[in-house]
Amino acid sequence: MNRLTNKVAIITGASGGIGAAAARRFVAQGARVLLVDRDEAALRAVADGNAQMSCCVADVSEPEQMAACVQAAVQRFGGLDIAVLNAGIEGEVRPITDYDIATFDRVMAVNVRGVWLGLKYCIPAIAQRGGGSIVITSSVAGLSGADNMSAYCASKHAVVGLMRTAAGECAPLNIRVNTVNPAPIETRMMRSLETGFLPGQPDAAKAVITQRIPMQRYGTPQEVADLMLFLASDESGYCTGGTYTVDGGMSSR
Repeated sequence: MNRLTNKVAIITGASGGIGAAAARRFVAQGARVLLVDRDEAALRAVADGNAQMSCCVADVSEPEQMAACVQAAVQRFGGLDIAVLNAGIEGEVRPITDYDIATFDRVMAVNVRGVWLGLKYCIPAIAQRGGGSIVITSSVAGLSGADNMSAYCASKHAVVGLMRTAAGECAPLNIRVNTVNPAPIETRMMRSLETGFLPGQPDAAKAVITQRIPMQRYGTPQEVADLMLFLASDESGYCTGGTYTVDGGMSSR
C-alpha cells in the first residue's frame, strides 16, 4: 500500500542529494511533488518527465518567490499536505574571526529565513486540507557545536528552535512539525566541506570525519529520505516537536 496516496508535497532544495532522494521516494509512495530550487536544469533532471512531479524555480529566501511556489503547488495539484523544508547551503569552513560577513548573512538567509518563510506560507495551505506534516532538514550540527562552521552550525540550531515553536502553534491545526538531523551524508555538500577541512586532501578529510561516526561511514541520501517519508506519512501521527537523528550514532558521542 502506498503510504502517501493522494498527498501533495513541496520539497525545497529538491535538486540536491537529499531533496532529490526524498522527491523520488515520495513519488514512489503515491505523492505528487512540487520540486523547488534555484537551478531549473537540475530540477528538470530530477523530475525526468514524471507527471507526478512539477518544478518551481525559486530562491527560498525571497518571500514573493516562496509564496508563489506554495500557490503553484495548490494550483497544479489541488492543495498541500506535506512540506519538506530542505534547502540549505554550507558556507565556509574557517574560524569565526576569519569568516566572511556576506557569506554568514547568505547562509542565514537561505537556511533560516528560507525555513521561516516556508513555514509562513505552507502552514495556511496545509491547514486548509485539514492538517499534515512539515519536515525541516537540520543537522547533527544543530544539536552540538561544530568548529570552523559558525554560520552553518548557528543556522541549524536556529531551525530546531523554529520547529519547536511551529510544532506548538500548529498542533491545534493538526499539522505535525519535526526536524531530521543527519550526520555526514554522501552529497555534494560534504565534498565541499571536506575540501574546507583539509584543502587538497579530500580522502584524508573524509577519513577523519568518518572516525567520529560509530558506524564508520557516511549515510546515504536514501536513508535520510526514508526517515522523511515516515515523518511525512500518517504513520507518524503522534510525532511532533521532535529532532530525529539519522547519523550512524554520531550524536551519541
